[in-house]
Amino acid sequence: MENGQVVNGRGGVCSSETVNGGEDVFSCEKSDASSADHLVIMVHGILGSTADWKFGAEQFIRRFPDKVFVHCSERNIGKLTLDGVDVMGERLSEEVLEVIKRKPGLKKISFVSHSVGGLVARYAIGRLYRPPRIENTEDLSANACAEGLKGCTIAGLEPVNFVTVATPHLGSRGNKQVPFLFGVTALEKAAFHVIHLIFKRTGRHLFLCDNDVGRPPLLKRMVEDDGELQFLSALRSFKRRVAYSNVGYDHVVGWRTSSIRRNNELPKWEDSCNEKYPHIVYEEHCKACEGEQGESVLKEDDSLDKLEENLVTGLSRVSWDKVDVSFHRSRRRFAAHTVIQVKDQKIDAEGADVIQHMIDNFIV
Repeated sequence: MENGQVVNGRGGVCSSETVNGGEDVFSCEKSDASSADHLVIMVHGILGSTADWKFGAEQFIRRFPDKVFVHCSERNIGKLTLDGVDVMGERLSEEVLEVIKRKPGLKKISFVSHSVGGLVARYAIGRLYRPPRIENTEDLSANACAEGLKGCTIAGLEPVNFVTVATPHLGSRGNKQVPFLFGVTALEKAAFHVIHLIFKRTGRHLFLCDNDVGRPPLLKRMVEDDGELQFLSALRSFKRRVAYSNVGYDHVVGWRTSSIRRNNELPKWEDSCNEKYPHIVYEEHCKACEGEQGESVLKEDDSLDKLEENLVTGLSRVSWDKVDVSFHRSRRRFAAHTVIQVKDQKIDAEGADVIQHMIDNFIV
């Protein structure tokens, strides 16, 4: 027992269960654990649990034993993930503050999120964001669009990496955004009307059919600064944003929505020739794009969903590293949505190279 918590060691990696059921993962060497000043928050997806990121968390600690302290979120486990992105985001923000309070030596913060957890993390950072203290307001406005602007904090810590894995950034409505509907228009329309019966309030948010007191859908508000919730500024404050996406066989989250692209922007890809990352088939750095690109695209193609285009345009105001993944030759290809995360270390082991790629490119 340590501070009333059960501590388990696994090959140099220790974990402790918090009072509320979350899991802290750190190096078993006390000197390493005490020197770690970079908090990594790992967020699971819908109907998930703290165990979903167990493999990923342990790999991070093995690579950076004296640098990172990993916390696997627990505040939104199981059916609590049906309460809505905003409610989950508020819970996550409170959880982050509690972790920081327990670890006063922390200086940096990063997020690694799977599926809907990426949207929850985006909401939480909007709540936790604090702008830099600049006395000259003209200097503030001049630098407001600068990515990684010094002085911006998330819960008082320096924001570093914001990583999403198979996250439906553009929501789940629209053609082939939920692949198991097979792109059949009738099924997609039916899903729009019944999704709330299955996934409750979270389903409404994902299908952009929420209407809180006449306000725009939550996901649309989350691509800009919305009053006290500084969603875009918070996202922009991170040094690096990364979107890992399945190019196929992900029957839950489509390629377009997870990679924040329009149909005509989906790249051609070939089998990987990299032995270290056999499932990484395409990588791209997309610079921040300001201006009215979305409106011109809509004029050229009236068939595009205007709301979805607003989300693409809004999220493209910050730069993204986009990493495309394919398990098309895998025996578990039909479970790509969980393999990409290595949710189960034994049966999803083929996704380990994606976690390794994530760690190799992680800024500490």
